[in-house]
Amino acid sequence: MPVTSSKIGSTNPATYELIGDVETSSPKDVTSAIERARAAQPAWNKLGITGRVKEMEKLYEYLSAHKEELAELETKEMGKPISGSRGSVAWALKHFKWDLKNAEQSLAPEITYEDEKELHEVHHEPYGVAGVITPWNFPLSNFVMGAVQALIAGNTVVYKVSEEVPLYGQALERAWQEAKLPKDVFVEVYGAGDVGELIARGDIDLLHFTGSSAVGKKLYAIAGEKFIPVVLELGGSDAGIVFEDADIDKMIEPIFWAKFVNAGQICCGLKRLFVHKSRYDELAKKLSTFVAKQSVGDPSNEKTVIGPLVSEKQRKQLESQVEDARTKGCEFILGGNMKPHENGAYVEPTIIGNVKQNMRAYTEELFGPVLLIAAFEDEAQVIEMANNTAYGLSAYVYTNNGERFKRVASQLEAGSISHNGVDYSHPANPFGGYKGSGIGRTGGKIGFQQACRVKVIARQK
Repeated sequence: MPVTSSKIGSTNPATYELIGDVETSSPKDVTSAIERARAAQPAWNKLGITGRVKEMEKLYEYLSAHKEELAELETKEMGKPISGSRGSVAWALKHFKWDLKNAEQSLAPEITYEDEKELHEVHHEPYGVAGVITPWNFPLSNFVMGAVQALIAGNTVVYKVSEEVPLYGQALERAWQEAKLPKDVFVEVYGAGDVGELIARGDIDLLHFTGSSAVGKKLYAIAGEKFIPVVLELGGSDAGIVFEDADIDKMIEPIFWAKFVNAGQICCGLKRLFVHKSRYDELAKKLSTFVAKQSVGDPSNEKTVIGPLVSEKQRKQLESQVEDARTKGCEFILGGNMKPHENGAYVEPTIIGNVKQNMRAYTEELFGPVLLIAAFEDEAQVIEMANNTAYGLSAYVYTNNGERFKRVASQLEAGSISHNGVDYSHPANPFGGYKGSGIGRTGGKIGFQQACRVKVIARQK
């Protein structure tokens, strides 16, 4: 579909109320944004890391001062419960602060060889203009993970938020301006996938995309034609494994949050839970009881745990996957109503057993409060089951046997592994996946370095 000058409407998914709109960027707008970012890059790079960190500290302070407004906007525009939105904003600011504190060390020249005559160093230099395209599920976190390290490293950024959260994009643009950061170092454009494709085809030097694997493959092909590097953080169908020695009572809550946070709209959320056959009935009963007690409703209510999905479109996609499971004879242990309310993109929290590996909910990314559970007999079998997916973003292992955890973790095809609910998303850690879950990493020292070219300088003493 061609890009037009029409507006993008932003709808509150809890009420279907239109809450605002922005102008879609035209092809001319996108070209102009890239040209402006290109012109601004030399001066931005000349500031050096210390100078850029000082500039970005202004943005950090501004965002910190407006964190409640940002959380309220996240709740209103995408339906995340307000407590979750506050947590999401706090998580993003924590990562931003780590980036500011650790940038110089992460990008400092590294001595690779030295003797009495020679010194060899690896230097990290910015690519130039980075095109950054982000989704809607964690809007501030996606900005931090996608753009902040690239900016600190010396790149300028042309940025597009998802068309589901255009008002959040405006808030980020306003934050940059009101924090008085250099003009055109961060330039936003607005639109759907066609605008993202214009960025990818434009005169950029690095492409960073977070979103679905299907779109990521298309953008990867475009980048390949242009021979520019990419960082792709894509979908997931993360496995959880509950071994027979796991403390089920202690694991119920970590399993709940791994699956149902943000109404299950998280790329690294637990999608497929494999439970040893000796504990399957116990876990299914205790987990369904716990989930059924969680409040579902108005995301602006402080007590709400699960809000609506981001849009009616997303709800219909999830409904089609669940109905496919129903037709294939799966067991609905809990829930199953994909339209409990006429108003709002709500679905019932759902747990599906008797899983079939040919069902769409198993083979596709499952984005919503729907969990699949299946029994397994032994370690070798469950590793094969967990790895039987096109994705490889994260995995969760529940066992009190430390040696077993290490053995299983070494065989799982995933970029991050959690033991008994330990949170792997520390700012120092790189994040990304295997297989169809992406290419490259964001976050930590590695994330900084992936925003840079590598140059070796070998000199005489």
